[in-house]
Amino acid sequence: MTRVLDYRLDEETEALRKVVREFAQDVIAPQIGGFYERDEFPTAIVRQMGELGLFGLPFPEEYGGSGGTYFTLCVALEELARVDSSVAITLEAGVSLGAMPIYRFGTEEQKRTWLPRLCEGEALAAFGLTEPGGGSDAGATRTTARLEDGHWVVNGAKAFITNSGTDLTELVTVTAVTGTRPDGGKEISAIAIPSGTPGFSVGQRYSKVGWNASDTRELSFSDCRVPAENLVGERGRGYGQFLSILDEGRIAISALAVGLAQGCVDESVKYAAQREAFGQPIGRNQAIQFMIADMEVRASTARLAYYRAAEKMLRGEPFKREASIAKLYSSEIAMDNARYATQVHGGYGFMNEFPVGRFYRDAKILEIGEGTSEVQRMLIARDLGVG
Repeated sequence: MTRVLDYRLDEETEALRKVVREFAQDVIAPQIGGFYERDEFPTAIVRQMGELGLFGLPFPEEYGGSGGTYFTLCVALEELARVDSSVAITLEAGVSLGAMPIYRFGTEEQKRTWLPRLCEGEALAAFGLTEPGGGSDAGATRTTARLEDGHWVVNGAKAFITNSGTDLTELVTVTAVTGTRPDGGKEISAIAIPSGTPGFSVGQRYSKVGWNASDTRELSFSDCRVPAENLVGERGRGYGQFLSILDEGRIAISALAVGLAQGCVDESVKYAAQREAFGQPIGRNQAIQFMIADMEVRASTARLAYYRAAEKMLRGEPFKREASIAKLYSSEIAMDNARYATQVHGGYGFMNEFPVGRFYRDAKILEIGEGTSEVQRMLIARDLGVG
């Protein structure tokens, strides 16, 4: 019998997708616009997401998780982002960037101490890699940590850190220079720093173009002391560990981008049927039909890209190239679909009361966060042996 690729969801994953879709439509959609315009973090909604088990999706039951896979997380992210990207990125960062380093590289004690509350959504963790002068050059880390009397003493700053200052935030794992490698390069390690630790300061929320209902801040460390046992993974492996976390995270961001792109289709189809001009619904105009058809083509193709990347990851095969392809393509088509959806809505597309206004503002960061489009192209070319 000839084997063919089958990307149909199994019954359990399809059931999860429907539950998340219903939650997004019934709970998030009616109220998220207010949080967005008030620039307010939706703590109650995030807690409800925890009650649904979304923060524990890819983790084993022994740590309070649901025993699912990274792919089930991606399916949930897509459904959330069809309605709002702020809550979707809160979940993505809380799981992929916050809890995952502890699960992948932490000691058994660290896992049992922090993962249960993170999986329940009662607490959030953040991932501190980017620095004010670093950006895509993660190897340019300037934050330092020296071992002194059984404690790491951390000094430096991090920028654009999601989930780092909410009422639920309990932990930030940061990269820091802990020494010099034999080849003279920086020895970079990962260290977990609990919220409220003396010397650890959380800045005001950034004033952002989009993702206004998510929490993003700058962090600073001034002789911040944490026990030596807070080292996450091996000393000197922090940079490599976080790069592997980013590879996985690019699949999740791709799923989020696909959700936004599909949300643009949803809203455009609905509006084209309701809005009348020159005596008929605008959806009867071929120009509108073609725009919406192109939007659906983009979303459907991008979905296949992240499905493929997730498939290779779950099989234990190399997936770096597929993750970069999925992230690059889906983020760029999300921007395209947001522009098209705004055009379909005309003047109303420029009003914040319509979801596509938020989609338009949220889409751009997808081409920047977790590796810019230029970095993805560089990674793909390098994997192909170019340059």
